[in-house]
Amino acid sequence: MFYGEYEHSLDRKGRLILPSKFRQISKENYIERFYITRGLDKCLFIFTEEEWKLQEQKFKSLPFTKAEIRKFNRLYFSGACEIIPDRQGRVLIPKYLKEYAQIERQVVIVGVADRVEIWGKKQWKDFYEKTQGAFEDIAEKLIE
Repeated sequence: MFYGEYEHSLDRKGRLILPSKFRQISKENYIERFYITRGLDKCLFIFTEEEWKLQEQKFKSLPFTKAEIRKFNRLYFSGACEIIPDRQGRVLIPKYLKEYAQIERQVVIVGVADRVEIWGKKQWKDFYEKTQGAFEDIAEKLIE
């Protein structure tokens, strides 16, 4: 559903304008509400409400008696909050999430099919430079 890479800036109030393609997809699919949380690799994950409920069910089904699962769930869900874009497609990113992802003003928004990732521009550049050369090796290991 969400694809592509877009560079944007936060405004003075810490709001992010979602890419126009993502706003159009949301409108066409009657998506009004999203959930944002701590992602992996120091980025933020944004899910549609429907996808968030699927994620929630998946993690709820894991045994809470395992320490690693409890730790993950605490960090993942304690960082989550609901976001509803305004009429201009802006969303407010909470300060604690910006700090987690080391987001200042410049961001890269990445569509990863069922979610959107928000990266600090420097963090995305570092990640991309470290992993782009391994793209074919990763594909070879994962896809048969």
